[in-house]
Amino acid sequence: MFPRKQLLAALALTVFGTGVQAADEVVVYSSRIDELIKPVFDAYTAQTGVKIKFITDKEAPLMQRIKAEGENATADLLLTVDAGNLWQAEQMGILQPIKSTVIDANIPQQYRASSHDWTGLSLRARTIAYSTDRVKPEELSTYEALADKKWEGRLCLRTAKKVYNQSLTATLIETHGEAKTEEILKGWVSNLSTDVFSDDVAVLEAINAGQCDVGIVNTYYYGRLHKQKPDLPVKLFWPNQADRGVHVNLSGIGMTKYAPHPEAAKALVEWMTGAEAQKMFAGINQEFPANPKVEPSAEVAGWGSFKADSLPVEVAGKRQAEAIRLMDRAGWN
Repeated sequence: MFPRKQLLAALALTVFGTGVQAADEVVVYSSRIDELIKPVFDAYTAQTGVKIKFITDKEAPLMQRIKAEGENATADLLLTVDAGNLWQAEQMGILQPIKSTVIDANIPQQYRASSHDWTGLSLRARTIAYSTDRVKPEELSTYEALADKKWEGRLCLRTAKKVYNQSLTATLIETHGEAKTEEILKGWVSNLSTDVFSDDVAVLEAINAGQCDVGIVNTYYYGRLHKQKPDLPVKLFWPNQADRGVHVNLSGIGMTKYAPHPEAAKALVEWMTGAEAQKMFAGINQEFPANPKVEPSAEVAGWGSFKADSLPVEVAGKRQAEAIRLMDRAGWN
């Protein structure tokens, strides 16, 4: 009989000879900050014994780092926000498909890449925020209607340089075509009360301060500010409920092309799409679970229910370049 020590040594040579490393660790490059992901990874380690090492930075440097590392990859997974960023990573050739019946069962197709290169983990609506002091909800209806003259000098927007607005514009192009979308964007720009802001919290603060009456923001920014200021006289409105629905985007994850621990990475992603992790991940981030079988936190549910746009979110990536050109033509800085 083959001695036990020699057998283990032979197995080790076989495994490491294929370029696959031991599956007791997974490395994640994340554009989400530590406090939003560490509790989730700690829970996984407690259950499985698999350690999660994560490095945080902005999405662009992380993607360039993965590309530069190539076959000498450190990262197994890229965790980032917005389908536009995930699409860019896919187009850079730095991801590989994760074929998983578990993920397919947990996450609706519209929130996954058709290539299987990435999947959504949590959802955020990019919706209308309004002053409860100066705007009645019945005055609001659609994103498009914010281009009407009645909102002249009353609208605040975040910069067009942020991918969140590029993705919203991309879905408008998919729905209306370029000419109509350009008309809408020019209407928004002409209705601005002040220069564009660098972030969504600044938009909400501007509405609160009376600089404008309405704006377009991601829901989780509202959640964060509302937690600090529960009496904030600003609320969320769900537009386009009579037609296509609210624009929804996501945070998501993909496996790197040369992941050192592919099977362990796949197991982590599968777990993150399941009920326990979905509840935790979405709750910490004040987002909606991407798994429709999981209810949002009580706080997020308190914002009200809505019909979401059924467009596949990867449209945000496919039309990103068109969106950027159109926003520039419209004068949205």
